[in-house]
Amino acid sequence: MKQRVDLNKKVYDKNNYQKTIDTSFNELLPPPPPEETVFTITIEQFFQAYNDLFFDIPKIGINSHNTLIQQSTEYVGSEQRDSELEALIQEVNDLRAQLLEAQQEIIQTQQAQSQTALNDTNV
Repeated sequence: MKQRVDLNKKVYDKNNYQKTIDTSFNELLPPPPPEETVFTITIEQFFQAYNDLFFDIPKIGINSHNTLIQQSTEYVGSEQRDSELEALIQEVNDLRAQLLEAQQEIIQTQQAQSQTALNDTNV
């Protein structure tokens, strides 16, 4: 069971082998990381998308309007909201006081008219 095997050897010229054979160790280097696709949108694009999706966003739960409110409140702070709320409460109280004064004037006017009508009928 003899078998003949031919061995072939390529021989390169000493001066030209570097032009023919890559002598760098590129294969041993780790592959470069894949290029990450960075997806950026402008603030205008964000709000346009938000307006387009407004009614598709659930009111409560994960990724909901409630979540947006909580995150925005944490970022902005509740002080601004509290000061706005206090201003509105003060405005409501002022309007209630004005309404009470107007109602008292109406009652006084009605009482005066009733008294005048009563005096006119007695005369």
